[in-house]
Amino acid sequence: MLITLEGIDGSGKTTAWEALQDVLSPDGTVFTMEPTDSWYGEAVARSIADDDADPIAELFLYTADHADHLSRVVRPALEDGKVVVSDRYSDSRYAYQGATLTIEGTIQRPLEYVRGVHAPFTRPPDATLYFDVPPETGAARAGATNKFETAAYLERVRDNYERLVEAEPERFVRIDATRPPEDVVASVERVVSDLLG
Repeated sequence: MLITLEGIDGSGKTTAWEALQDVLSPDGTVFTMEPTDSWYGEAVARSIADDDADPIAELFLYTADHADHLSRVVRPALEDGKVVVSDRYSDSRYAYQGATLTIEGTIQRPLEYVRGVHAPFTRPPDATLYFDVPPETGAARAGATNKFETAAYLERVRDNYERLVEAEPERFVRIDATRPPEDVVASVERVVSDLLG
């Protein structure tokens, strides 16, 4: 099973991802994240730090990192019968790069375009925990340290996440991430326990 954790910056999903590592079997679970720590992921990190990075080029850096992540980590783990828990995955691309391309205005229907780029090769998640938090809260928590962490930008990203949830309500589990961290983590642990039976 592939379980992904998604949400805007500052939503608390990474904290929950780390907490899950204390309760799920290390033998049967692979914990991973995007961007990865590969050289593709390093290229993504450089792009995030560059306020003038071309949005199309940036999209394909993220896409390359995702493709490598699938072939190197996700698919082999699933083939071995393991549970994969990923902090960010393809939905982050759809939400974030879709928002960036909306601002840029060069591509019609950007969210659909980004999904179309991934469709031929990605492996959809079996379940996605969506950490829902207002953009202002996320920006304040994240510290607005890069171009993707402003409240105005995160508002567009959140709108895209809502579109994704609406399109596949059976895959997404909404987590109220405005609550204290310990309450959020407890909810996540219950949801994952239910998913894994």
